[in-house]
Amino acid sequence: MVTPVARLRQNYAAAFTRYLIHRDEAAREAAYELGRSSLEDGVRLLDVVLIHHEVVIDALPGMEGPQELANAATAFLIEVLASFEMAQRAFQDRRNNGQEAPLRHRLAQAGWEMSFPS
Repeated sequence: MVTPVARLRQNYAAAFTRYLIHRDEAAREAAYELGRSSLEDGVRLLDVVLIHHEVVIDALPGMEGPQELANAATAFLIEVLASFEMAQRAFQDRRNNGQEAPLRHRLAQAGWEMSFPS
């Protein structure tokens, strides 16, 4: 059985390679979907960033220059992390409105452990 992290690594590499060739809306949407599905699968944000780093390092030999790769990698990572950002903002909004306990309970039931500074 393939773990969510291993599946993400494989899909991330393929989507990033496509993005380097075709920096279009479809490629950005694929990145966003990677983030959304990772969030749903319970992949940790740190795992996403580590996978991103590994995939970028793997892509170095095929790039014209480091600036091109850096710009592409940043844009791709931003799309991937958009779902995590939205989830964190929703959590913060609920927390600020005094609804933290019910949300924290639902997240714990789903296997998530989230802590934010007070």
